[in-house]
Amino acid sequence: MTWRAAVLLLVGVPTLAFWPDPVRGVAVMTGAVLLLTAVDWALAAPLHTITVDREGDRAVRLGRSATVTLRLTNTSGRTLRAQVRDGWVPSAGARPDVPPGRVSRVGPGGVLVLPNRLTPTRRGDRPAVTVTVRSLGPLGLALRQRAGRPATPGWTLRVLPRFDSRRHLPEKLSRLRVIDGTQVARGRGQGTEFDTLREYVVGDDVRSIDWRASARRADVLVRTWRPERDRRLVCVLDTGRTSAVRVRDEPRLDTAIDAALLLTALASRAGDRVDLLAADAQIRTTVTGGSQPALLHRLVNALAPLHPALVETDFDLIVAEILRRHRRRSLVVLLTALEAGALAEGLLPVLPRLAARHRVIVAAAHDPVLTALTTTPPVRTGDAYAAAAGWRALAERDRVRAALGRYGVTVVDAPADRLAPALADTYLRLKALGQL
Repeated sequence: MTWRAAVLLLVGVPTLAFWPDPVRGVAVMTGAVLLLTAVDWALAAPLHTITVDREGDRAVRLGRSATVTLRLTNTSGRTLRAQVRDGWVPSAGARPDVPPGRVSRVGPGGVLVLPNRLTPTRRGDRPAVTVTVRSLGPLGLALRQRAGRPATPGWTLRVLPRFDSRRHLPEKLSRLRVIDGTQVARGRGQGTEFDTLREYVVGDDVRSIDWRASARRADVLVRTWRPERDRRLVCVLDTGRTSAVRVRDEPRLDTAIDAALLLTALASRAGDRVDLLAADAQIRTTVTGGSQPALLHRLVNALAPLHPALVETDFDLIVAEILRRHRRRSLVVLLTALEAGALAEGLLPVLPRLAARHRVIVAAAHDPVLTALTTTPPVRTGDAYAAAAGWRALAERDRVRAALGRYGVTVVDAPADRLAPALADTYLRLKALGQL
């Protein structure tokens, strides 16, 4: 109730109390109130004269805040007294600077600026839903509100992956520079390429001597080698049902995305070509390699709207797609779960075809709940059953790991917060050994 409506009641109630004919007094007062309400409604600024637009951030990383500003322009000749609600989906975490119930005044031709701070709680595209505007009359007795008026401008905030493992990148790049600068293969070796010629020094392997160049220079020259560049790395994200399991309060898929981003940033700095494939029962997204700065940006935007699908992963489809796209020998990194049922029935039957042509790494986030079940002494009978289930799950993981190892697959099984650096370390170790 506005102060004008309160004044009207304070004047009307005593008047009715002293009116000679109470029935007629009520009728007169009711008519007066209805008349004032109609006048108040007529004096309210019409909704069709209000234009709405937005400006602000289009993308934000998960865990950070963005600001999207709503601008209302009053094109009528009347003063706009408005209550405005800017609606977003709940996961956008909208916190308007101006409460929706506050009445804002905008003069003719004026602009009302309403900042809205968004702190999303989920990855993906967070759209604006609708803008609701109430145009109040001068007395506050009546208002104008109509669905679809004014028209709601479309706006979508893309919430990018968190990429917490970025803090490990300087240390991994430092190790990469050591590999590039100091690794000199004493011989041709697998996975190396020729770098330069230099004079022989005591301790060099005589097998690296270039006898033809030495004869031309009348000096003993040796060949130096460096790790091969322009290798191909294929990151495969399993977006099936196992990726929906929550590990440390986030889906396993988010942990896999974080690891893929760190590996991509590292491999692209090393001069390798990185492609990405995300699939479950169908191909969800693909990103082909490009220049280093553009690749990471495209990868982050492609992975932002990716969510787990509650279906079984079709590993036959994934392997066929990899073999079709990549005929040259590549390093294939499959980010999935070491679940006996899914891998034994889906991946192991088709793994020989993949391992015969490519080097394969299977990376999985270790669930800390299993470790806790097997290390905590049971107190109740139910705890003993839970511990037995945990030991059985760990034994199945060991069997899956051993089965993958028989095909020459490298398995990276680490806790969720250590998966990204552990996978990067495995990549650097293979690169240092020339086994990519």
